[in-house]
Amino acid sequence: MNGIIDLRSDTVTRPTPEMYEAMARAPLGDDVLGDDPTVRELEELAAHKTGKDAAVFVPSGTMSNQIAIACHCQRGDALIAEQESHILFYEVGGPAIHAGAITWTLPSDRGVMDPEEIARRVTSATIHTPGTRLLCLENTHNRAGGTIIPLERMREYRAVADRFGLKVHLDGARVFNAAVALSVDVREITRWVDTVSVCLSKGLRAPVGSVLCGPADFIDRARLWRKRMGGGMRQAGILAACGILSLTRYVDRLAEDHANARRLAEGLAELPGFEVDLETVQTNIVQVGLPGEAAIWQARLHAEGVWCLPTGPRRIRLVTHADVTKSDVDRALAIFRQLAG
Repeated sequence: MNGIIDLRSDTVTRPTPEMYEAMARAPLGDDVLGDDPTVRELEELAAHKTGKDAAVFVPSGTMSNQIAIACHCQRGDALIAEQESHILFYEVGGPAIHAGAITWTLPSDRGVMDPEEIARRVTSATIHTPGTRLLCLENTHNRAGGTIIPLERMREYRAVADRFGLKVHLDGARVFNAAVALSVDVREITRWVDTVSVCLSKGLRAPVGSVLCGPADFIDRARLWRKRMGGGMRQAGILAACGILSLTRYVDRLAEDHANARRLAEGLAELPGFEVDLETVQTNIVQVGLPGEAAIWQARLHAEGVWCLPTGPRRIRLVTHADVTKSDVDRALAIFRQLAG
């Protein structure tokens, strides 16, 4: 991209030549009618990878999460979510609009909620109070800086959910980042949840799409909601072919993104006036406190070819991905040093 270092998000990755080839030769059908063989292959693969019975391919992670909530909750039910979770912060009030759900929010430590606080927030359905039906988790946690929920804490969440009869949905947009960082099979994370949404178009490099995985009867309902939300696609195998490569070829390389994020974070932490909590740099996201207004820094960096996004009045987010190399990181650091000097 003409020398631009695009650190806005891992959603900006471009398909690989291998993906373009897969698109060209993908067997196709009509996915709304249920006969696109490439989509079916992707869904079976995603279900197997996450240890679930079935999966459905959808256009976006937001749709995937909102379908899950709509399937788990009836109108007037309550769900519990971390107060800065993607489901609440970036999905435009979806739980209220689509599911008619009440949302209880909890604070966290770097995106990790206290299980006992969750237990205290559960409400029983009465003539006065909504019944809590769903616990929503996010792993890795975007606004906390790509932080990981420890496996033991996932187990504790499952125990709380079972105690109160809750279902658990995981916004696992970057769950493979978590698995790679922990050096575990992703099923060690997803085993503790009923349903999981996995984004293919972030670090896994596909151009479009997410998969929602869960029990077979749940996925049947999810297909209905996908259609209702306008997410039914026809010859979607062209896109699903890329997702198959995402899950079979591009998971392990996420470790490179994590190493580049660490290199970037450590370099920025050395600059006067910059604040980076290195304990939050666990995967591929770096949150940076600035010595000035975020909008001004964004404009200055953009003029030098480093693209980023503000996440607060004096904070920006930098995300490493497959299209950002180690040399790109070093060049970005040199630009930061120049502007900070």
